[in-house]
Amino acid sequence: MVSGGRPPSPAVVPGGRWVLAATILGSSLSFIDGTVVNVALPVLQQKLQASAAQTQWVVESYTLLLSAFLLVGGALGDRLGRKRVFAVGVSIFAVASMLCGISPDANVLIAARALQGFGAALLMPGSLAIISAHFGEHGRGRAIGTWSGFTAITTASGPVLGGWLVQHASFRWIFFINIPIAVAVLILTRWKVVESRDPQATGPLDWSGAALAAAGLGALVYGLIAFPSPAHRTWSIGAVALGGVLLLAFGKVEQTKTSPMLPLSLFRSKAFLGANLLTLFLYAALGGMLFFWPFMLIGVQGYAPAAAGAAMLPFVVILFVLSRWSGALADRYGARRPLIVGPAIAGVGFLLFALPGLHGSYASTYLLPAVVLGLGMAISVAPLTTVVMSSVPEGRAGVASAVNNAVARTAGLLAIAVLGVVVSLVFSHALRGQLIGHLPEDVVRLVWSQRERLIDIDLSALPENLRPTTHEIVGRAYLQGFRATALISAALAWTSAVISATMLKS
Repeated sequence: MVSGGRPPSPAVVPGGRWVLAATILGSSLSFIDGTVVNVALPVLQQKLQASAAQTQWVVESYTLLLSAFLLVGGALGDRLGRKRVFAVGVSIFAVASMLCGISPDANVLIAARALQGFGAALLMPGSLAIISAHFGEHGRGRAIGTWSGFTAITTASGPVLGGWLVQHASFRWIFFINIPIAVAVLILTRWKVVESRDPQATGPLDWSGAALAAAGLGALVYGLIAFPSPAHRTWSIGAVALGGVLLLAFGKVEQTKTSPMLPLSLFRSKAFLGANLLTLFLYAALGGMLFFWPFMLIGVQGYAPAAAGAAMLPFVVILFVLSRWSGALADRYGARRPLIVGPAIAGVGFLLFALPGLHGSYASTYLLPAVVLGLGMAISVAPLTTVVMSSVPEGRAGVASAVNNAVARTAGLLAIAVLGVVVSLVFSHALRGQLIGHLPEDVVRLVWSQRERLIDIDLSALPENLRPTTHEIVGRAYLQGFRATALISAALAWTSAVISATMLKS
């Protein structure tokens, strides 16, 4: 017992520190994976001779499975046991990481990344559920705060770690490093975590809903990624149409389920609907920018991978340091004001990314955009969570949080596909305009035939005296595509601010 009526700390719970260690390390597998892989993509594309579309699928296959099965993963843990499902998810993630690391080509890597996403969908919901089951009312808040702080630190370290591994070892080590972490998590889970279930979780699991969501999103994303290639244009339009039909079918099926994966009744709350629309637009802007920025840094500006990872640090550190402060803002002024101001500032940050040219130091080009974007997101994140959790009855706060998490993941999934079309079209238009009249016809044909590779066009067959000029032309063409991405991201962020102003109460 704790004297003086003080609430117990996590350490008072038997094995509490070890439980926290298991859940923090387990969650970090997924959180780190997102930030590490983005930095490695330009090098990965070159080493595996991947097309731009395949490079997109390295991220999209992971996010697709994670988005589609995240809610099912939480329900599965409630029914079969959180410890069991968490451990299975970690095991699948470890095996998939090994397969990613030994992948001989891009297609195998894409399949292994999809398996990673499914494993993450099982382990992520279980981490917080295990904490809630192990810590009493007085210690739970502190335990969750500890979990949040450490997962934020691991997420922040992801870009630097990924850049360092890619530069000094191999891109394969960004996957291999998951394996010892997963082994430690499995040992701690078996040793210290007690099994728990939700006795009120009844009814069949919504596997049909998850399958329809995965198939619909998958067809939609496939169509969008394939669209820039003229040879696949007809197939891509058909895939987009099929994806739309499957997603409509998903909505209809969810209305008839007694235990749906996505409880549509939650969206009857105007505040919950507004918060998720805000999430969709704001995280679409963020997901698209963070995907294309490393290509700009490494492929165009000539950054080393480690430097490209470090370039993201101001954004991540500001987001981490100011999140508690923004939570206090929401407590004092309500969530509506920060959710208008935060996305508006983030929009300015996205706009600033469109201004730098091809040359210049980091301090004079991308430092200010990263700082402004980090400030805008820091003001937004905690109040957004507050709105999501408070806009539904207390008993449904857990599923509301899971739905919002799935929406954020889906936003990034769709943004990379849609903005990939924009970047490809703008790049091709700019490249053609700059090639013709500036280079010999045989060089123009060689470069134009590889335009679907975007910034990774192979110039090794060109005469040495033409390579610098051609590389400059390719870089300028990609810069135009990146600027289009930044402007669209700014518009999406400002749209989310308008949503806050019109759909959230003071």
